[in-house]
Amino acid sequence: MRVILFDIDGTLVSTGGAGVKAFGEAFEASFGITNATEKTTFAGRTDYSLFRELCQCNHVDFSVSNRNLFFKHYIEIVDNYLDVSEGGPFPGVIKMLDDLSSAKSAPSIGLLTGNIEEGAKRKLSTYGLWNRFSFGGFANDNEDRNLIAAAALKKAEKHLGCHIDGSEVVVVGDTPKDVACGKYIGARTLAVATGGSSLEELNACGPDWAVPNLNHLSVNDISII
Repeated sequence: MRVILFDIDGTLVSTGGAGVKAFGEAFEASFGITNATEKTTFAGRTDYSLFRELCQCNHVDFSVSNRNLFFKHYIEIVDNYLDVSEGGPFPGVIKMLDDLSSAKSAPSIGLLTGNIEEGAKRKLSTYGLWNRFSFGGFANDNEDRNLIAAAALKKAEKHLGCHIDGSEVVVVGDTPKDVACGKYIGARTLAVATGGSSLEELNACGPDWAVPNLNHLSVNDISII
């Protein structure tokens, strides 16, 4: 294992629903439309694809200017929710990051998330985790999570200055979409049932490993997945 890529929401941290709440309020602040996210499924989605869906459902033009306006409001509002959030890292996350960093052949640790980069930074900085990651794939790279994974792999190669085969990468996430995007780049996959999917649902997606949380395995376990 030369690279390990972590999802954020439901995998590394719980934000107490800060992102979901901020999405709805930002849409209202931007376009005057209330309750736009009531029927929206967020788990495993990307911020740009979610915004596109909200625009289509509410007859709002999916333009760069509207997107910029929306995410300007989103960042301001998500900060307010994070300030009062009762969330934090999931069990085993801090120890896993510590152990990965201190391992004899320490892998490069990055992100693979559907968050826009600034949103990811705000969420992880709230819990003192942002500086733990050297690079990442974000919604800014693409709407499609599979292509975000491909972007993260390219950034890993740039960070390390060499070619990285997908088999040298482990992708960690809490939804079937995380498992799928890991498989898309040929990575090994570790599913954790700390988000919205049960262990049974995750196992049905065929990850290399599925656990209740990161307390249930060690760095040595991951290295032999």
